Amino acid sequence: MSQKIVELQAKDLDSRGGIACPSPQSGTALWSSHPRVYLDVGHTGHARCPYCGTEYRLRAGERLSAGH
Repeated sequence: MSQKIVELQAKDLDSRGGIACPSPQSGTALWSSHPRVYLDVGHTGHARCPYCGTEYRLRAGERLSAGH
């Protein structure tokens, strides 16, 4: 399982504060990886993919807009 950590900016998240894994930011080939899962980063500032173990973190100092 990967121990990759991906730092995200607020603009990388969808309107609900989530991101899909695998994502282009993770550097994982989308065609040869696990099923797409949606992770909620907006509420806690981080989330770990249950398939590949990639951890997505909101970059220090990043703030979500009121729409998140």
